[in-house]
Amino acid sequence: MIMEPFEAFRLYQSMKLHFTTDSYDAIKYNYKTSAKPQSFWKRRDKYFFAKIGKQFDSGKDLINFYAANFVVDNTYIADMANDDTAYRQWTKKNQSLSYMFEQDMSHLSTLGSLDDLLKVNNSQHPLVITDWMGGGINIESVAILQVLTNFVESADKQITETIVWPDVSRKIRKYTPFVHMDLLKAKNIVLKVFTN
Repeated sequence: MIMEPFEAFRLYQSMKLHFTTDSYDAIKYNYKTSAKPQSFWKRRDKYFFAKIGKQFDSGKDLINFYAANFVVDNTYIADMANDDTAYRQWTKKNQSLSYMFEQDMSHLSTLGSLDDLLKVNNSQHPLVITDWMGGGINIESVAILQVLTNFVESADKQITETIVWPDVSRKIRKYTPFVHMDLLKAKNIVLKVFTN
């Protein structure tokens, strides 16, 4: 069963609001928005929603498709419909999430202790964020560390810079619910890597 174009649009709208605003939480609001079918059918880009809707038979898969794109700042529906690279890479990462997480933790352990990596020094971004932004680790690993330690909220209170940090913080907080890893397994990986 294919997804109706309006449903694909509605999910897109909710995910776009989720990733670009602080106030809207797609999961909390069950992906509901004020989008109306009448306004959708007047849109020039409705073809792309129909195209994407044909590719997915479940809302969950389409939500993951949108999350994979929004987290890499691919926000235009035409780009998403014509290039599934972000989703293919996201799927590949999620199939080996615990392995990738362990590799990222091993890399981070060469930079310092976990406390040092998550700490804000002189209102500067935590080292784990700097390393992720520099391509050293994956955002999924940052999201898992966020679930385990809640370090982003702590950093939010300490970082006064308002150009980069608010967007970085929002991206991590908004993406975290879409990263699914067994937390006990993640905790054991962190303990193993950082206590050896």
